[in-house]
Amino acid sequence: MTVFKAYIKVLLKSKFTILLYTVMLVVFGILNMQMNDTGMNYTSSKADVLIINDDENKGVTKSLIDYISSNSNIIEIENDKEKISDALFYRDVNFIINIPKNFRTDFLEGKNPQIEIQRTNDYPSYLAYNLLSKYIETAGYYLEFINDENQIIKNTEETLKTNTNVEISSKLDNDGLSKAKTFFNFSNYTMLSGCIFIICLLMTVFNNEKISKRTIISSTNYKALNRKLMISNGLFAITLWLIYVILSFIILRKQMLSFHGLLYIINLFVFTLTTLSISFLLGKITNNKEAINGMVNVIALGSSFLCGSFVPIEYLPKFVVNIAHLLPSYWFIISNGKISTLESFNFETLKPILFNMTILIIFIIIFTIISNIITKYKRKIA
Repeated sequence: MTVFKAYIKVLLKSKFTILLYTVMLVVFGILNMQMNDTGMNYTSSKADVLIINDDENKGVTKSLIDYISSNSNIIEIENDKEKISDALFYRDVNFIINIPKNFRTDFLEGKNPQIEIQRTNDYPSYLAYNLLSKYIETAGYYLEFINDENQIIKNTEETLKTNTNVEISSKLDNDGLSKAKTFFNFSNYTMLSGCIFIICLLMTVFNNEKISKRTIISSTNYKALNRKLMISNGLFAITLWLIYVILSFIILRKQMLSFHGLLYIINLFVFTLTTLSISFLLGKITNNKEAINGMVNVIALGSSFLCGSFVPIEYLPKFVVNIAHLLPSYWFIISNGKISTLESFNFETLKPILFNMTILIIFIIIFTIISNIITKYKRKIA
Protein backbone atom coordinates (compact mmCIF):
# COMPACT_ATOMS: atom_id res chain seq x y z
CA MET A 1 0.00 0.00 0.00
CA THR A 2 2.93 2.32 0.75
CA VAL A 3 4.33 1.79 -2.77
CA PHE A 4 0.93 2.46 -4.31
CA LYS A 5 0.43 5.68 -2.31
CA ALA A 6 3.89 6.88 -3.31
CA TYR A 7 3.15 6.04 -6.95
CA ILE A 8 -0.12 8.00 -6.90
CA LYS A 9 1.65 10.95 -5.29
CA VAL A 10 4.27 10.99 -8.08
CA LEU A 11 1.56 10.51 -10.68
CA LEU A 12 -0.42 13.50 -9.44
CA LYS A 13 2.68 15.70 -9.49
CA SER A 14 3.09 14.91 -13.19
CA LYS A 15 -0.63 15.13 -14.01
CA PHE A 16 -0.37 18.05 -16.46
CA THR A 17 2.46 16.42 -18.44
CA ILE A 18 0.56 13.14 -18.52
CA LEU A 19 -2.71 14.81 -19.56
CA LEU A 20 -1.04 16.85 -22.30
CA TYR A 21 0.85 13.88 -23.72
CA THR A 22 -2.17 11.56 -23.59
CA VAL A 23 -4.52 14.07 -25.26
CA MET A 24 -1.93 14.80 -27.94
CA LEU A 25 -1.52 11.12 -28.81
CA VAL A 26 -5.27 10.47 -28.83
CA VAL A 27 -5.87 13.44 -31.15
CA PHE A 28 -3.15 12.18 -33.50
CA GLY A 29 -4.84 8.78 -33.51
CA ILE A 30 -8.21 10.24 -34.51
CA LEU A 31 -6.67 12.44 -37.21
CA ASN A 32 -4.74 9.51 -38.63
CA MET A 33 -7.91 7.42 -38.90
CA GLN A 34 -9.82 10.19 -40.67
CA MET A 35 -6.95 10.80 -43.09
CA ASN A 36 -6.82 7.12 -44.05
CA ASP A 37 -10.47 6.06 -43.95
CA THR A 38 -10.92 6.43 -47.71
CA GLY A 39 -7.51 5.36 -48.95
CA MET A 40 -7.43 1.71 -47.96
CA ASN A 41 -10.88 0.50 -49.01
CA TYR A 42 -12.16 -0.50 -52.40
CA THR A 43 -15.90 -0.72 -53.08
CA SER A 44 -16.19 -0.90 -56.86
CA SER A 45 -16.92 -4.22 -58.61
CA LYS A 46 -14.47 -3.36 -61.41
CA ALA A 47 -10.71 -2.95 -61.37
CA ASP A 48 -8.97 0.20 -62.61
CA VAL A 49 -6.89 -1.01 -65.54
CA LEU A 50 -4.29 0.67 -67.75
CA ILE A 51 -3.74 -0.99 -71.15
CA ILE A 52 -0.55 -0.25 -73.09
CA ASN A 53 -0.89 -1.73 -76.57
CA ASP A 54 2.28 -2.00 -78.69
CA ASP A 55 0.52 -4.24 -81.24
CA GLU A 56 -1.95 -3.43 -84.01
CA ASN A 57 -5.45 -2.81 -82.67
CA LYS A 58 -7.23 -5.51 -84.67
CA GLY A 59 -8.18 -9.16 -84.59
CA VAL A 60 -7.46 -11.05 -81.38
CA THR A 61 -5.65 -8.05 -79.89
CA LYS A 62 -8.69 -5.78 -80.39
CA SER A 63 -11.03 -8.45 -79.04
CA LEU A 64 -8.88 -8.87 -75.92
CA ILE A 65 -8.77 -5.10 -75.31
CA ASP A 66 -12.56 -4.81 -75.83
CA TYR A 67 -13.19 -7.66 -73.39
CA ILE A 68 -10.97 -6.16 -70.66
CA SER A 69 -12.46 -2.69 -71.30
CA SER A 70 -16.06 -3.86 -70.99
CA ASN A 71 -15.37 -5.50 -67.62
CA SER A 72 -12.99 -2.91 -66.11
CA ASN A 73 -12.56 0.80 -65.58
CA ILE A 74 -10.02 1.80 -68.21
CA ILE A 75 -7.61 4.46 -66.98
CA GLU A 76 -5.79 6.75 -69.42
CA ILE A 77 -2.25 7.67 -68.39
CA GLU A 78 0.59 9.08 -70.45
CA ASN A 79 2.99 6.34 -71.57
CA ASP A 80 5.79 7.43 -69.25
CA LYS A 81 7.52 4.94 -66.92
CA GLU A 82 7.67 7.31 -63.96
CA LYS A 83 4.01 8.38 -64.27
CA ILE A 84 2.90 4.78 -64.66
CA SER A 85 4.89 3.71 -61.58
CA ASP A 86 3.38 6.59 -59.58
CA ALA A 87 -0.13 5.61 -60.69
CA LEU A 88 0.43 2.06 -59.49
CA PHE A 89 2.00 3.18 -56.20
CA TYR A 90 -0.82 5.61 -55.38
CA ARG A 91 -3.47 3.08 -56.44
CA ASP A 92 -4.74 5.18 -59.35
CA VAL A 93 -4.66 1.86 -61.22
CA ASN A 94 -4.87 -1.70 -59.91
CA PHE A 95 -3.59 -3.49 -62.97
CA ILE A 96 -1.37 -2.63 -65.95
CA ILE A 97 -1.44 -4.72 -69.14
CA ASN A 98 1.37 -4.27 -71.66
CA ILE A 99 0.54 -6.04 -74.92
CA PRO A 100 3.81 -6.64 -76.83
CA LYS A 101 4.45 -5.96 -80.50
CA ASN A 102 3.35 -8.81 -82.84
CA PHE A 103 1.18 -10.30 -80.08
CA ARG A 104 -1.66 -11.13 -82.52
CA THR A 105 0.63 -12.81 -85.06
CA ASP A 106 2.57 -14.79 -82.47
CA PHE A 107 -0.61 -15.89 -80.70
CA LEU A 108 -2.23 -17.20 -83.88
CA GLU A 109 0.98 -19.06 -84.73
CA GLY A 110 0.85 -20.79 -81.36
CA LYS A 111 4.03 -19.16 -80.01
CA ASN A 112 2.39 -18.34 -76.66
CA PRO A 113 3.48 -14.66 -76.47
CA GLN A 114 3.82 -13.28 -72.94
CA ILE A 115 1.85 -10.20 -71.84
CA GLU A 116 3.72 -8.11 -69.31
CA ILE A 117 1.61 -7.14 -66.30
CA GLN A 118 2.03 -5.01 -63.18
CA ARG A 119 -0.39 -5.22 -60.27
CA THR A 120 -1.12 -3.96 -56.76
CA ASN A 121 -1.86 -7.37 -55.18
CA ASP A 122 -5.26 -6.26 -53.90
CA TYR A 123 -8.68 -7.73 -54.69
CA PRO A 124 -9.42 -5.64 -57.81
CA SER A 125 -6.06 -6.60 -59.32
CA TYR A 126 -7.01 -10.28 -58.95
CA LEU A 127 -10.25 -9.58 -60.80
CA ALA A 128 -8.31 -8.01 -63.67
CA TYR A 129 -5.80 -10.86 -63.69
CA ASN A 130 -8.62 -13.39 -63.88
CA LEU A 131 -10.18 -11.52 -66.80
CA LEU A 132 -6.91 -11.55 -68.74
CA SER A 133 -6.14 -15.18 -67.95
CA LYS A 134 -9.68 -16.27 -68.81
CA TYR A 135 -9.55 -14.67 -72.27
CA ILE A 136 -6.09 -16.03 -73.13
CA GLU A 137 -6.96 -19.55 -71.95
CA THR A 138 -10.32 -19.61 -73.75
CA ALA A 139 -8.92 -18.23 -77.02
CA GLY A 140 -5.96 -20.63 -76.72
CA TYR A 141 -8.34 -23.56 -76.38
CA TYR A 142 -10.21 -22.67 -79.59
CA LEU A 143 -6.91 -22.05 -81.39
CA GLU A 144 -6.10 -25.74 -81.02
CA PHE A 145 -9.14 -26.74 -83.13
CA ILE A 146 -9.89 -23.71 -85.34
CA ASN A 147 -7.63 -21.96 -87.83
CA ASP A 148 -9.91 -19.04 -88.66
CA GLU A 149 -9.19 -15.96 -86.51
CA ASN A 150 -12.71 -14.53 -86.79
CA GLN A 151 -14.24 -17.82 -85.68
CA ILE A 152 -11.83 -18.04 -82.73
CA ILE A 153 -12.83 -14.52 -81.65
CA LYS A 154 -16.55 -15.26 -82.07
CA ASN A 155 -16.41 -18.50 -80.06
CA THR A 156 -14.26 -16.94 -77.36
CA GLU A 157 -16.54 -13.95 -76.89
CA GLU A 158 -19.68 -16.12 -76.81
CA THR A 159 -18.11 -18.40 -74.19
CA LEU A 160 -17.00 -15.53 -72.00
CA LYS A 161 -20.41 -13.84 -72.14
CA THR A 162 -21.81 -16.59 -69.91
CA ASN A 163 -19.42 -15.77 -67.07
CA THR A 164 -18.20 -12.20 -67.06
CA ASN A 165 -20.17 -10.47 -64.30
CA VAL A 166 -17.90 -10.55 -61.28
CA GLU A 167 -18.94 -8.66 -58.16
CA ILE A 168 -17.19 -8.18 -54.83
CA SER A 169 -19.77 -9.72 -52.53
CA SER A 170 -19.41 -9.75 -48.77
CA LYS A 171 -21.69 -9.37 -45.79
CA LEU A 172 -18.99 -7.40 -44.00
CA ASP A 173 -19.13 -3.66 -43.51
CA ASN A 174 -15.76 -3.30 -45.25
CA ASP A 175 -15.63 0.48 -45.01
CA GLY A 176 -16.45 0.54 -41.29
CA LEU A 177 -14.08 -2.32 -40.43
CA SER A 178 -11.32 -0.66 -42.46
CA LYS A 179 -11.73 2.49 -40.33
CA ALA A 180 -11.67 0.37 -37.16
CA LYS A 181 -8.52 -1.42 -38.28
CA THR A 182 -6.81 1.91 -39.05
CA PHE A 183 -7.83 3.32 -35.65
CA PHE A 184 -6.54 0.32 -33.69
CA ASN A 185 -3.39 -0.05 -35.81
CA PHE A 186 -2.41 3.52 -34.98
CA SER A 187 -3.01 2.78 -31.30
CA ASN A 188 0.21 0.75 -31.53
CA TYR A 189 2.13 4.03 -31.66
CA THR A 190 0.02 5.90 -29.13
CA MET A 191 0.00 3.08 -26.56
CA LEU A 192 3.75 2.54 -26.84
CA SER A 193 4.53 6.26 -26.76
CA GLY A 194 2.18 7.03 -23.88
CA CYS A 195 3.17 4.08 -21.71
CA ILE A 196 6.93 4.30 -22.31
CA PHE A 197 7.06 8.05 -21.75
CA ILE A 198 4.86 8.22 -18.66
CA ILE A 199 5.85 4.97 -16.96
CA CYS A 200 9.58 5.55 -17.50
CA LEU A 201 9.16 9.10 -16.20
CA LEU A 202 7.49 7.81 -13.04
CA MET A 203 9.98 4.97 -12.62
CA THR A 204 12.92 7.40 -12.57
CA VAL A 205 11.60 8.61 -9.20
CA PHE A 206 11.63 5.10 -7.72
CA ASN A 207 15.04 4.46 -9.29
CA ASN A 208 16.47 7.48 -7.52
CA GLU A 209 19.64 6.42 -5.67
CA LYS A 210 18.43 7.48 -2.20
CA ILE A 211 15.02 5.85 -2.57
CA SER A 212 16.57 2.74 -4.10
CA LYS A 213 18.98 2.30 -1.17
CA ARG A 214 16.17 2.73 1.36
CA THR A 215 14.22 0.03 -0.43
CA ILE A 216 17.22 -2.32 -0.41
CA ILE A 217 17.78 -2.07 3.36
CA SER A 218 14.07 -2.52 4.05
CA SER A 219 12.41 -5.90 4.41
CA THR A 220 10.66 -5.51 1.05
CA ASN A 221 11.44 -8.33 -1.37
CA TYR A 222 12.48 -7.07 -4.82
CA LYS A 223 9.92 -9.34 -6.53
CA ALA A 224 7.16 -7.99 -4.29
CA LEU A 225 8.29 -4.42 -5.01
CA ASN A 226 8.33 -5.07 -8.74
CA ARG A 227 4.89 -6.61 -8.52
CA LYS A 228 3.49 -3.58 -6.68
CA LEU A 229 5.09 -1.17 -9.15
CA MET A 230 3.81 -3.25 -12.07
CA ILE A 231 0.27 -3.15 -10.67
CA SER A 232 0.50 0.61 -10.11
CA ASN A 233 1.81 1.15 -13.64
CA GLY A 234 -0.83 -1.25 -14.87
CA LEU A 235 -3.59 1.00 -13.53
CA PHE A 236 -2.23 3.84 -15.65
CA ALA A 237 -1.90 1.62 -18.74
CA ILE A 238 -5.44 0.29 -18.32
CA THR A 239 -6.73 3.85 -17.92
CA LEU A 240 -5.12 4.70 -21.26
CA TRP A 241 -6.69 1.55 -22.72
CA LEU A 242 -10.12 2.58 -21.38
CA ILE A 243 -9.75 6.02 -22.99
CA TYR A 244 -9.14 4.31 -26.34
CA VAL A 245 -12.08 1.96 -25.88
CA ILE A 246 -14.41 4.87 -25.03
CA LEU A 247 -13.15 6.84 -28.05
CA SER A 248 -13.63 3.82 -30.30
CA PHE A 249 -17.30 3.62 -29.24
CA ILE A 250 -17.76 7.34 -29.90
CA ILE A 251 -16.11 7.24 -33.34
CA LEU A 252 -16.93 3.69 -34.48
CA ARG A 253 -20.20 2.99 -32.67
CA LYS A 254 -21.65 0.52 -35.20
CA GLN A 255 -18.46 -1.51 -35.58
CA MET A 256 -17.75 -1.60 -31.85
CA LEU A 257 -21.25 -2.89 -31.04
CA SER A 258 -20.40 -6.20 -32.68
CA PHE A 259 -18.22 -9.25 -32.13
CA HIS A 260 -15.57 -7.60 -34.30
CA GLY A 261 -15.50 -4.70 -31.84
CA LEU A 262 -15.13 -7.06 -28.87
CA LEU A 263 -12.15 -8.76 -30.54
CA TYR A 264 -10.51 -5.39 -31.24
CA ILE A 265 -10.92 -4.43 -27.57
CA ILE A 266 -9.49 -7.74 -26.29
CA ASN A 267 -6.58 -7.57 -28.73
CA LEU A 268 -5.78 -4.01 -27.63
CA PHE A 269 -5.99 -5.05 -23.96
CA VAL A 270 -3.44 -7.85 -24.45
CA PHE A 271 -1.17 -5.45 -26.34
CA THR A 272 -1.58 -2.87 -23.55
CA LEU A 273 -0.26 -5.42 -21.04
CA THR A 274 2.63 -6.15 -23.41
CA THR A 275 3.35 -2.43 -23.66
CA LEU A 276 3.24 -2.20 -19.87
CA SER A 277 5.88 -4.93 -19.53
CA ILE A 278 8.10 -3.20 -22.14
CA SER A 279 7.76 0.17 -20.39
CA PHE A 280 8.47 -1.36 -16.96
CA LEU A 281 11.61 -3.04 -18.31
CA LEU A 282 12.84 0.22 -19.87
CA GLY A 283 12.07 2.03 -16.63
CA LYS A 284 14.36 -0.43 -14.82
CA ILE A 285 17.16 0.08 -17.35
CA THR A 286 17.40 3.88 -17.35
CA ASN A 287 17.33 6.65 -14.75
CA ASN A 288 17.96 9.35 -17.32
CA LYS A 289 14.89 11.47 -18.02
CA GLU A 290 16.47 12.88 -21.17
CA ALA A 291 16.88 9.38 -22.60
CA ILE A 292 13.15 8.70 -22.38
CA ASN A 293 12.27 10.75 -25.48
CA GLY A 294 14.94 8.87 -27.41
CA MET A 295 13.47 5.53 -26.37
CA VAL A 296 9.99 6.65 -27.41
CA ASN A 297 11.26 7.63 -30.85
CA VAL A 298 13.29 4.47 -31.38
CA ILE A 299 10.81 1.93 -30.02
CA ALA A 300 7.37 3.46 -30.68
CA LEU A 301 8.16 5.08 -34.02
CA GLY A 302 10.47 2.28 -35.16
CA SER A 303 8.05 -0.55 -34.46
CA SER A 304 5.15 1.44 -35.95
CA PHE A 305 6.98 1.87 -39.25
CA LEU A 306 8.34 -1.68 -39.34
CA CYS A 307 5.13 -3.46 -38.33
CA GLY A 308 2.49 -1.68 -40.42
CA SER A 309 0.98 0.87 -38.05
CA PHE A 310 1.59 3.78 -40.44
CA VAL A 311 2.05 1.96 -43.76
CA PRO A 312 -0.05 -1.21 -44.38
CA ILE A 313 2.18 -4.23 -43.89
CA GLU A 314 1.35 -5.69 -47.32
CA TYR A 315 3.17 -2.74 -48.92
CA LEU A 316 6.38 -3.24 -46.92
CA PRO A 317 9.43 -5.09 -48.33
CA LYS A 318 9.71 -8.75 -47.38
CA PHE A 319 12.95 -8.31 -45.40
CA VAL A 320 11.25 -5.59 -43.28
CA VAL A 321 8.30 -7.91 -42.54
CA ASN A 322 10.74 -10.68 -41.54
CA ILE A 323 12.37 -8.31 -39.02
CA ALA A 324 8.93 -7.21 -37.78
CA HIS A 325 8.19 -10.79 -36.64
CA LEU A 326 10.57 -10.18 -33.73
CA LEU A 327 8.48 -7.30 -32.39
CA PRO A 328 5.23 -7.51 -30.34
CA SER A 329 3.64 -4.80 -32.51
CA TYR A 330 3.67 -7.12 -35.54
CA TRP A 331 1.44 -9.71 -33.86
CA PHE A 332 -0.94 -7.04 -32.57
CA ILE A 333 -1.33 -5.39 -36.00
CA ILE A 334 -1.64 -8.71 -37.85
CA SER A 335 -4.50 -9.65 -35.51
CA ASN A 336 -6.26 -6.34 -36.29
CA GLY A 337 -6.06 -7.18 -39.98
CA LYS A 338 -7.47 -10.67 -39.45
CA ILE A 339 -10.31 -9.34 -37.28
CA SER A 340 -11.36 -6.92 -40.04
CA THR A 341 -11.83 -9.82 -42.51
CA LEU A 342 -13.70 -12.27 -40.26
CA GLU A 343 -17.08 -13.30 -41.68
CA SER A 344 -17.78 -16.18 -39.31
CA PHE A 345 -16.77 -16.78 -35.71
CA ASN A 346 -15.65 -20.24 -34.66
CA PHE A 347 -12.51 -21.85 -33.28
CA GLU A 348 -10.96 -22.33 -36.72
CA THR A 349 -11.40 -18.69 -37.78
CA LEU A 350 -10.34 -17.36 -34.37
CA LYS A 351 -7.32 -19.67 -34.04
CA PRO A 352 -4.83 -17.31 -35.82
CA ILE A 353 -5.92 -14.40 -33.60
CA LEU A 354 -5.63 -16.50 -30.43
CA PHE A 355 -2.19 -17.64 -31.57
CA ASN A 356 -1.06 -14.03 -32.02
CA MET A 357 -2.38 -13.11 -28.57
CA THR A 358 -0.48 -16.07 -27.11
CA ILE A 359 2.73 -14.72 -28.68
CA LEU A 360 2.07 -11.37 -26.98
CA ILE A 361 1.58 -13.12 -23.62
CA ILE A 362 4.93 -14.88 -24.12
CA PHE A 363 6.53 -11.45 -24.68
CA ILE A 364 4.96 -10.25 -21.41
CA ILE A 365 6.45 -13.18 -19.48
CA ILE A 366 9.90 -12.68 -21.05
CA PHE A 367 9.99 -8.92 -20.33
CA THR A 368 8.79 -9.46 -16.74
CA ILE A 369 11.48 -12.08 -16.07
CA ILE A 370 14.17 -9.78 -17.49
CA SER A 371 12.91 -6.90 -15.28
CA ASN A 372 13.24 -9.07 -12.17
CA ILE A 373 16.74 -10.16 -13.17
CA ILE A 374 17.83 -6.54 -13.69
CA THR A 375 16.34 -5.50 -10.34
CA LYS A 376 18.12 -8.34 -8.53
CA TYR A 377 21.42 -7.44 -10.21
CA LYS A 378 21.13 -3.74 -9.32
CA ARG A 379 20.40 -4.57 -5.68
CA LYS A 380 23.59 -6.64 -5.52
CA ILE A 381 25.83 -3.88 -6.89
CA ALA A 382 24.13 -1.04 -4.97
